[in-house]
Amino acid sequence: MFALPDHHVVTLRGRDALAFAQAQFMSDVAALADGHWQWSGWLTSKGRVIALFALLKADGETLRLVLQDVDPEAFAAQLQRFVFRSKLVIEPGGDLRVGGTFEAHSSAAGPRAAIDHEGFALDFGGDGGVRTLHAGAGLAAPADADALARWAAFDLAHGLPRLPASQAEQWTPQQLSLERLRAYSVKKGCYPGQEIVARTHFLGQAKRGLALFECDAPLEAGQQVTEQDRTFGTIVATVETRGQSLALAVLPLEPAASAPLAQGHPLRPASLRGGLAR
Repeated sequence: MFALPDHHVVTLRGRDALAFAQAQFMSDVAALADGHWQWSGWLTSKGRVIALFALLKADGETLRLVLQDVDPEAFAAQLQRFVFRSKLVIEPGGDLRVGGTFEAHSSAAGPRAAIDHEGFALDFGGDGGVRTLHAGAGLAAPADADALARWAAFDLAHGLPRLPASQAEQWTPQQLSLERLRAYSVKKGCYPGQEIVARTHFLGQAKRGLALFECDAPLEAGQQVTEQDRTFGTIVATVETRGQSLALAVLPLEPAASAPLAQGHPLRPASLRGGLAR
């Protein structure tokens, strides 16, 4: 096992935790069975993604969010502003630490989690292989930069954007192709940004989505993708592994007329893998 220092757990606990999450997050939390998890996220009122996370329903009054690349204290403080009279507490961090393995778990499979008194495990595998996310009280796992880069590359290869702060609140779920992960609902009812998400879905107005690229040069989120001297899209997530860059970019759905570039460097299209949806 190796440490995932860019992953953090936030807990929602209390009588109204489920109803609160259903009203705030973009997935259908009410449809989750105890001990199961799904991809989800929190949107601005304009339908832009603030954060993506794995959402585990531990029981009828306890939800665990596994945030990626988001400060848990800041996230919890921002979410707390909408609690009002709801009966729940939002607990950022705590003693739960997160680690990963590129191995299957004996109990966690697909959307079914493995939960015990010390923490939980989630099946984070997909078509590219097996892996398990572990969260536990005081979990001690060594740092491993190569394994961490491999983990992030697995995310990107399966269409899970690892959004840095510069890309938060910039993109709608459709622009990030989050339907591939079944991370949002257009039928469950109101939540922040729901009107924009539903309108885009039902009117067929989604004009951009995710594309995966490889490049021999270093890339950064926020760089423009160009073709034939025009801006064609934007890189939203990158990772360097095995001497090359892997990048997710938001592009128009119609194919480019010529080979795309980033900072003058050729981008090689790659196929997104499946199997990470829950």
